[in-house]
Amino acid sequence: MTDMGNKVLVSVAPVAATDKVIIPEKIAEDVYNCYKAGAAMVHLHVRDREGNLTPDMTLLEETLAMIRKDSDIVIEVSTGGVSDLTIEERCAPLYSDLVEACSLNVGSTNLGRSVYCNPIDDVEYCIREMLKQKKTPEVETFEIGHTWAMEQLMKKYEFVEPVLFSIVLGHEGEAPATPQALAAMIQMIPAGTVWGITQARRTDFSLLAGAVGMGARTVRIGFEDSRYLDSRTQALTNGPLVEKTVAMLRAMDKEPMTPEEARNFFRIGR
Repeated sequence: MTDMGNKVLVSVAPVAATDKVIIPEKIAEDVYNCYKAGAAMVHLHVRDREGNLTPDMTLLEETLAMIRKDSDIVIEVSTGGVSDLTIEERCAPLYSDLVEACSLNVGSTNLGRSVYCNPIDDVEYCIREMLKQKKTPEVETFEIGHTWAMEQLMKKYEFVEPVLFSIVLGHEGEAPATPQALAAMIQMIPAGTVWGITQARRTDFSLLAGAVGMGARTVRIGFEDSRYLDSRTQALTNGPLVEKTVAMLRAMDKEPMTPEEARNFFRIGR
């Protein structure tokens, strides 16, 4: 059996919230190049052609079919994002056969001047539907209260282990992208679970490297969070961001997980 101790899942979130032209072929090609560069998971939102969040899965299903035709990358779709959608509408991707994992947001969040609302009744509805559909949750925690809330929810619902927490840093109004905030967030992660890192508005890779050094099992990269390759250079496609992330891992004596290794390690779809 392969030793997974030095393996890290690289996830790519390739579509920026500011992108107002959604072209399935273009996204699928970008994702395929990320897959070849070492990404084991893709994270997408349900969007219409103008980039607005929608419960209509038509365009996303078209995109996912193209992605699946060319690769076995793990497909994760968000159940969130700032919008006026109801929780039932936000859960639309849970019923797609091509979707394997979904983000799970367990508390409300300030994102700049917007408020991302996740009242507990909505959270529990999402959890029940996610578990029914056997979609693997990635718990996005923007502050320690979210981590604590999920710890309580784990006592109420039967989640497949290990539960994956994604520590999200760098959004205006939430936990900052600092080593101190990262250390505080890690301390709150419950025993027996695993965690990864997502950094919004990132301009370098130093905090991602620090997180890997402290035990992160996933690293999310991509235009949804930042286009920066370094403080002066922005990538034109997502592939170079994945390439740099994989190079960072290998410089730390780590290796990127394959999609199959990711499915086995995180028990995706179980």
